[in-house]
Amino acid sequence: MNITRNNVDALNAIVTVEVTKEDYAGQVQKVLADYRKNASIPGFRKGAVPMSLIEKQYGKAVLLDEVNKLLQDSLNNYLVEEKLDILGNPLPKVTEDFDWDTDNYKFEFELGLAPEFSVDLTAKNDITKFNIVVDDAMLDEQVERIQKQYGKLISKEKVEEGDDLRGTFSNEEKGINNTTNITLDIFKDKKTIKKFIGKKVGDVVTVSTKGLFDDDHKLMDYLKVGHDDVHGLDIEVNFTIEEVNTTEKAEINQELLDKLFGEGVVTSVEQLKEKIKEDADKQFATQADQKFLNDVTEFLIENTKFELPAEFLKKWIQTVGENPLTEEQANEEYAKSEKGLRYQLIESKVIVENNLQITFEDLKAFTADLIKKQMAQFGQMDPSDAEVENIVARVLSNQEEVKRLSEQVMNEKMLNVFKEKVSAKTKEVSYQDFIKEMYGE
Repeated sequence: MNITRNNVDALNAIVTVEVTKEDYAGQVQKVLADYRKNASIPGFRKGAVPMSLIEKQYGKAVLLDEVNKLLQDSLNNYLVEEKLDILGNPLPKVTEDFDWDTDNYKFEFELGLAPEFSVDLTAKNDITKFNIVVDDAMLDEQVERIQKQYGKLISKEKVEEGDDLRGTFSNEEKGINNTTNITLDIFKDKKTIKKFIGKKVGDVVTVSTKGLFDDDHKLMDYLKVGHDDVHGLDIEVNFTIEEVNTTEKAEINQELLDKLFGEGVVTSVEQLKEKIKEDADKQFATQADQKFLNDVTEFLIENTKFELPAEFLKKWIQTVGENPLTEEQANEEYAKSEKGLRYQLIESKVIVENNLQITFEDLKAFTADLIKKQMAQFGQMDPSDAEVENIVARVLSNQEEVKRLSEQVMNEKMLNVFKEKVSAKTKEVSYQDFIKEMYGE
C-alpha cells in the first residue's frame, strides 16, 4: 500500500491511497473460508461447499467490505502519523469510471486543513470588566421584598397605591396575552399609575408600551415580547385586573431570621443586609464574568484573522447529517456555523498554548461545589462530606453530565486565563446600568 499527499494550497490537500492485491487478498480469503465453514447451500454438506461457489456468491461483497476497512484504517493511521490537523472528515473524490474488477485500486480523498494562526491575548482592545456594586437602595429593596414575601396577603376590591395586582396584558394584533403579577411602582409615568387607582377586579386598563417602564427590556418580562421587538415598541395593550392584593409586611424578628438562615445564624437587620450583599456580590460577579468572557470571545473572533477551507467545509456539511443537504442548504448552514467554528479553533489554540487540562479532581471539586450551592438553595446549608460525595459519584457516572460539566470547568479555566492576560479597563456600575451595558445601550 502506498499513501501520498498533494497539498493543493495551505488549506486543502489531496491524499491518494493505492491498494494492491497483496494488501487485501489474504484477509478476503480468510473471510470467505469462514463463510464456507458455515454456508448452507442445497445439495452440499455444511462446510463442503466448493470455494468457487462461495467466491461467486460472496466474493465481490467481501472484497468491497475488506478493501473499505483497510482503506479507512490506513487513512486514519496516516493522518495520525503525519500529525495532520484537519477540519471535518476526509471526503472521497468520486471517480465515475472506477473499476472493481481489477486487482489494484487507487482512491483519492479531499482534506480540509486547519489554518496556521496566532492568538494575541495582549492585543489592544476596548473591553470593559464590570464590577457591579450592591448599593444601600438595593439592600433596602431586598429587605422589603423579604417582608412582603413572608407578610400577610390581604385581598381587596379596589386598587390603591402600593397594592399588588394580578392580571393579563393583551393585544390581539401583536399576539400578546401574558398573565403576570405587577406593582404600580414598576410604571415609569405617574399618569399611568393614576389610571389604575380606584379600579376594581374585572376592570380593563389600557396603557401605551412607549415609555411604560424605565427600561424597555421589562416588556420582555411583563408582556413576553421578544428582545428584537422591545426597542421603540409603540402600541396600546389592555391589562385586565384579576386580583387586587395588599401585603401586610412581616416584621424582621428573630423568628423570621431563623426561618430564613437557621437558628441564630443571623440576629439583626444589619446582618441580614450583610448576608444579602454577600449573596448578591457572588451572583453579580458571576454575571460580570460571563459578560467579560463573552466580550473577550467576540473580540478574539473579530480580531484573530485566518482563512478557512470554506468550499471543502460546505461540501463536507452536505454529507454529515442523516439526510444529505443541497448545495444551497449547505451554504446557509456554513454561514450560520462559521463564527462558532472560528472560535473552536481559537479556543483550542488558547488551551494548547496555556496548557489547560481538566483532571478528574478538577471535575469532582467543581461538581461538589455546584451541588453544595444547589442544596443551600433548598435550605441544606451544611451537608456532610459523605452526602455530597455520594451525589457527585452519581452525577459523574452519567457521561452526558461529565461532558456538560467538563465544558463548564474549561470555561472557568479559560476565564482565568483571560483575566490574567487580557488587558481590560475596570468600571464600577449599578446592576441597572450593568443590564443596559449587557444589551448594548
